[in-house]
Amino acid sequence: QVHLVESGGGLVQPGASLRLSCALSGRALHVYAVAWFRQAPGKERELVAGLNNGDQTYYSDSVKGRFTLSRDGSRTTVYLQMNSLKSEDTAVYYCAARPLVTASTAAQYDYWGQGTQVTVAS
Repeated sequence: QVHLVESGGGLVQPGASLRLSCALSGRALHVYAVAWFRQAPGKERELVAGLNNGDQTYYSDSVKGRFTLSRDGSRTTVYLQMNSLKSEDTAVYYCAARPLVTASTAAQYDYWGQGTQVTVAS
């Protein structure tokens, strides 16, 4: 069982930065891959970025070069640094976990946080 809690969302202007945090608790955290998904109103939940248990990263084309994943040394927090934010980045952002490697669809993840709202508007 893994428990995830997101934080760090907010309202920012286009071009600004935010850092989201995903705090993990539970057992055997080192075996889990962690991913960030987002869901905008009326749209499906989409994979934004993922971090395998071996620290390999994945980024969607829409955020590549602007978003960066990192993990603290204790492997209890995963960060999503979001730079050069655009209005189309507006969504609820969720972190999710599954064993070993990231996967592309939400249905493949076992554990989810409650989400944090990111709004990019001038």
